[in-house]
Amino acid sequence: MTAATATTHLPTTSPVTRQTFDEVIVPTYAPSNLVPVRAKGLDVWAQDGRQYLDFTAGIAVTSLGHCHPDVVHTLQQQAEKLWHVGNGYTNEPVLELARSLVAATFADRAFFCNSGAEANEAALKLARKYAAKNGHAHKTRIISCVNSFHGRTLFTVSVGGQPKYTEGFGPLPPELTHVPFNDIEAARAAMGDDVCAIMVEPIQGEGGVMPATTEYLQALRELCDQHGALLIFDEVQCGMGRTGQLFAYMGYGVVPDILTTAKALGNGYPIGGMLTSEKVAAAFVVGTHGTTYGGNPLAASVALTVLRTINVPSFLLRVKHASKTLILALQGLVQEYPQMLKEVRGSGLLLGIQLADGFKGRAKEITKAAEDQGLMVLIAGPDVLRFAPALIVSDEQIAEAAARLRRALATVAAA
Repeated sequence: MTAATATTHLPTTSPVTRQTFDEVIVPTYAPSNLVPVRAKGLDVWAQDGRQYLDFTAGIAVTSLGHCHPDVVHTLQQQAEKLWHVGNGYTNEPVLELARSLVAATFADRAFFCNSGAEANEAALKLARKYAAKNGHAHKTRIISCVNSFHGRTLFTVSVGGQPKYTEGFGPLPPELTHVPFNDIEAARAAMGDDVCAIMVEPIQGEGGVMPATTEYLQALRELCDQHGALLIFDEVQCGMGRTGQLFAYMGYGVVPDILTTAKALGNGYPIGGMLTSEKVAAAFVVGTHGTTYGGNPLAASVALTVLRTINVPSFLLRVKHASKTLILALQGLVQEYPQMLKEVRGSGLLLGIQLADGFKGRAKEITKAAEDQGLMVLIAGPDVLRFAPALIVSDEQIAEAAARLRRALATVAAA
């Protein structure tokens, strides 16, 4: 491209709108016409000044709400100190974050990266490396669940059990087996001496807001122990206080070998993490894995503030209370609209409503109607409405969300 040609592509002064997305962004998403420009707590304001109640939290990301004052203050302070160093150096915020996560969990070691997909990629690589380093190079197969979601890299999207996300990207990585979720007999049948790990979400988010049973996770733990495989919990969506525990495994009483986290860890600032034991971590040595921005001082300082805010007994108790309040509100809507809604499921403040048979495939339509009423909600597949509000949601905001959703349901029912 010549300099003269390049000048024709300089940004214009015209305002950006939703239409701008269709003109210049690679079409990997189909965003709403709503373009947020400002937010505080659970309140979001669009370009036209209209207020919305956000029950998405950016897909379980902004768990302390938008522009939380402590998080903003931390970011501003760190921005005046140190933004980035290469991985030939370490920094104080990442060391303190790692030490705090280790102290709060089963883990002895932490690895930081940029996203949930990167955290899961690291976990899967570590599982295979661990087997190879311990004299079991034949143990390469990974078992995961149908309808699971573990990220969009080629490895993680293949481990995820949703073919719609892998279509057209073959050949896919080999040695992957998918079994039905919550079906321990299927897992037992799939297990073999060649398996290095089982990866599972304690609560399937994208797969329909499906919680694992305690018996299922306990059986997976026993199965991995019997066959010398590692158990990996993907807590990218359900971790960081969303279930009323710091991490979901704590409520189940089942300890994994590796745990992944991201999303809410940075409350919107990109950061992911992998937690594991000393024994497993030893399979990685200098040079076997890495990432440019992992452990970035800005991200680590924000994540440390988020962790210190969430990992407080009174805060987590409030999450459990809010969960009960929201469940009751959603169950009330199910009773009011049985022809549309079937059941409420999930855990903590990661909840879903299964649509009734007559409304299957219409989740997106209902979320659009909710948005028209000033409520932002998610889907989890075409048949499930998903609710993941900030963990600071008040009872009053829950009541208001239910009222707006009620109006949306009435509109769809009358259409």
